[in-house]
Parts: sequence; C-alpha cells; structure tokens
Amino acid sequence: MLTNILNKVGNTPLVYLKNDEMPNVKIFAKLEYYNPTGSVKDRAACYIINRALNEGIFNKDTVLIESSSGNFGVALSAYTKMHNLKFICVIDKNTLPVNEMLIRLQGAEIIKITEPDEFGGYLLNRIKTIKDLLKKMPNLYWVNQYANTLNAEAYYGSLGREICQEAPGQRVEYVFMGVSSGGTITGVSRRVKKENPDAKIIAVDIYGSVIFGDTPRKRYIPGIGSSLQPEILEHAFIDDVVLVSEYETILCCKELLEKHNLYAGGSSGSVYAGIKKYFRDRKIDESVNVMCVFADRGERYIETIYNEEWTEMIRKHSLVENLI
Repeated sequence: MLTNILNKVGNTPLVYLKNDEMPNVKIFAKLEYYNPTGSVKDRAACYIINRALNEGIFNKDTVLIESSSGNFGVALSAYTKMHNLKFICVIDKNTLPVNEMLIRLQGAEIIKITEPDEFGGYLLNRIKTIKDLLKKMPNLYWVNQYANTLNAEAYYGSLGREICQEAPGQRVEYVFMGVSSGGTITGVSRRVKKENPDAKIIAVDIYGSVIFGDTPRKRYIPGIGSSLQPEILEHAFIDDVVLVSEYETILCCKELLEKHNLYAGGSSGSVYAGIKKYFRDRKIDESVNVMCVFADRGERYIETIYNEEWTEMIRKHSLVENLI
C-alpha cells in the first residue's frame, strides 16, 4: 500500500494500437498520463528533486524556479510540496487554465508572462524572467529542463529502460517521441540506442517550432514544439524528424479516442500523426515494432483540442498557413 500516490511514478501501461492501414507497423504506446499528476513530467520532477536533495545540490531552504507550459509545472508543484520546498512557476497566458489551477492549488507561486516574444510565443520571455530573478535571489535554483542533465538521466533510467524491456521480444526498431524541452527524448534515445543500436529514434515536432529549423510562427497547442533549440538535445540520438500541423494533431487525438478509447493530450496526437505520416509512403514488408510515448491526458484539453469551435479555428489557421 502506498502512503502517497506521488511515489507511484513510472511503469505506465503499454498498449497496442491496431492499425489496418499499416498492418506491418506494430504501434505500441506508453501511456504516460497514468503517472500521478497526469504526465510524463512526473518522472523528471521526482528524480531531479530526490537526486538534488540527496546530493546536496540544494536544500530545504532553496527556492526552486522553472519555466513551464503546464505539465512540468504541475509535476514540480506536487513534488516540491511533498518535500516542503518553495517553488516559483513561470507560465504564460497560453497555459491551460486547469494546469494553472493545479499549480496554484499545490502552493506554488505563479508568475504569468503576457508579453509575447519575437516569435509570437512566450518561452523566451519566460526564460528572461527567470534569468533576471536569478540575479536578484541568491537562494534560487533553476531546474532548467532545457539544459539540466538530470532531466535526461531521469528518462534514461526509467522510461528508456521500460521501453526496452516491454517491447515485444525486447526488440525496439522505432521510437517516436514529441519534442519540446528535449529532456525526454535525450534520455530515452540514449538508453534505447545502448540496448538496440539499430533502432531509429524519430522526433516529432510541430510546424512553427524552431527546434529543428522550421520557420517560427504562432503555435496554439502547448507541450510540443519550442521557440528555442534546447541545449540538452546536443546529447540526444535522433535519426529523423517528422513535422506535423496542429490540425493533424487534433484529428489524431480524436481518432485515438474514437478508435482506441484513449483520451490523450495534444503531443500524443502529434506523435500518432507523426507515425502515420512517416510510414505513409514507406513500404514495410516485414513486421516492425514501433514504440511511442503519449505524454499527457486529454481532459486538460477539453476547451481546445476536443472543442469543435476551437478545432475549426485551428483548421482555418492551418489552411491560411498552407499546413494542410
């Protein structure tokens, strides 16, 4: 029996997604929204805080700070509260209201950025705010998911290990993952390549994200894509990149619900769209194991991805941008 649900991190379900369009492409999804606070970010929040406290990187008097589009902020607010640590979360006006509510109710201080940066997003101004505060507050620790090696280590030892162990026959041939701050794909790719050197790691990104060199433009779905190239990705092993539109993401989220009973979040739809797009024009003569990560749950997107009016707005925006 658990004394705290936050101790139940990892070992998330792996499910098979039957797809008649691609019979030789065997898709297996890790449902990361079964982690305690509802996303893959629990793994990093739990690991970083435990390691840092045990190794004296920070102590009980330290104030933690992080920039988050939502999920990592939710996870950090829960785990800092469990350890009686103070936490400042820098979010922005695009953060989903439910995530802001969860962060606030866990006792974190919230700083909300409302001024867009040069790319029309808010990430660069969130980072600038943190850097300014670091100069003023000496007892501040920036978790920094974009560069902190502990972030990648968290996924190397947990999610990466589980993917290798749980793949049918322990045979991993492809891994598809959405990319945002970069820690998850960095850690997972290093573990998978160690145990399956011939496996192909496919990064899925969204049009308008600059991570892999696309032209920056306004994006609406949090949790995938970025306005900067994360430093941590220098240590990742990535074989190929697939870009999808936000409208493709929405359609695939709804397909996952209608065909597979999976109520998944935005980046999950992007990953599923990326798999379909990648294999669409490739002839696969033999069965291959395709592992993928569904990062968070769909309930938090009820006013966006699962809202018909919002979906229509994204469809029209994608048409104007020639993305569909």
